[in-house]
Amino acid sequence: MKNSKGKVRDFLKNKGMDPADIDIDRTCRLFLDEMDKGLAGRKSSLAMLPTYIETESRIPRNTPVIVMDAGGTNFRVATVAFGNGGKAAIENFRLFKMPGSAGKVSKEEFFRTMAGYIKHVARISESVGFCFSYPIEMFPSKDGRVLYFSKEIQAPHVQGQMIGENLNLAIAAAGLGPEKKMVLLNDTVAALLAGRADPSGRLFDTHIGFILGTGTNCSYVERNKNITKAKDLNPVGSQIINVESGAFGKAPRGTVDRKFDRSLTNPGVNVFEKMISGAYLGPVCMWTILAAAKAKLFSGATADRLAAITGLSTEDLSHFVYNPHGRDNVLSAALADADEQDAETLYRLVDRMIERAAKLTAINLSSVALKSGKGSNPTRPVCIVAEGTTYYHLTSLKQRVEYYLKQYLVDRKGVHYQTISVENATLIGAAIAGLTN
Repeated sequence: MKNSKGKVRDFLKNKGMDPADIDIDRTCRLFLDEMDKGLAGRKSSLAMLPTYIETESRIPRNTPVIVMDAGGTNFRVATVAFGNGGKAAIENFRLFKMPGSAGKVSKEEFFRTMAGYIKHVARISESVGFCFSYPIEMFPSKDGRVLYFSKEIQAPHVQGQMIGENLNLAIAAAGLGPEKKMVLLNDTVAALLAGRADPSGRLFDTHIGFILGTGTNCSYVERNKNITKAKDLNPVGSQIINVESGAFGKAPRGTVDRKFDRSLTNPGVNVFEKMISGAYLGPVCMWTILAAAKAKLFSGATADRLAAITGLSTEDLSHFVYNPHGRDNVLSAALADADEQDAETLYRLVDRMIERAAKLTAINLSSVALKSGKGSNPTRPVCIVAEGTTYYHLTSLKQRVEYYLKQYLVDRKGVHYQTISVENATLIGAAIAGLTN
């Protein structure tokens, strides 16, 4: 009779979901091919959105800029200035509710509310760095058009509208001073830029912004000559590209992935994100556990208790892997009075799913680092500014990502990197965007 380890691996292999079957080099080549197609405007699962935000300009010292951060439910406002040593001073901070998060709002109410949020800082600076963490189409003016809202924001008439242009109209209507010079960006671009504010003086060859939290995405710096779908770019310049990597469609998905995806309200959308991010990893693990129970990997009593679970979060997975014998989450509770074989099988199953998420995350980061063409000199590595609760708090994920990056990106491809976290990365990155673009 096969042991627990063998049974789990055979089951996952049969379902097309075992991490051992994911070829890192092959999947990276697929990722890079999708990146090239996206830059050329050809059909691709990766949008590769130009941001028109550059990274070469020096960060002005002792010059305040207004920063705004529109997140899932919160809207943050502050001013930021960088001292002579490069340290960011965040002042005038206030926290508000995201317009449309508590109910449907009109276009006028949406922008009028945001203008009211910056009333206390409106006359401090003429420049605004605005981190807008929803899909936007950027323009050379650094303004952006809302493509659609996620995260349950109810503002249907704002879709298709220019953010900076309409906000400036609302600022003028409120009598809050002259028109602002606004730079729109998303959270991965803000994370990338925040890496430039490292006061330690470390030298990096380039920067990557990476988010793995509820969702996932990344950004990197690309040479304009490679962005052939965008017209009238200075070919000797460069700019940040928003990859929209959660939509990568060529990762090896298994039968459970596909069934899970079809059960959702947005099937076929952001399928890569549904394999690794915090909003989906718990649920797709639950579907995998139930499929394993149906395949009789557990005893009848344990299978029944697992089937009774009504919801499994990524946080539950983390607690279970950290302490499988505890009783503080639904997986541990389902193992009450179970034999050691069932407990070990469940642990190995969840552990392999986290391993898969780590390997796929490393593929994402390796592909973007390789596309940058930087990092061959170990004294000037690629700086990966990583943010997100899933990346830092899902038990053992970060260590496994680092393992695969060392094994593939460094040892096999000769690209050196360093991962950092920047406190208040969104606000600092938005400030740099507003000051330098």
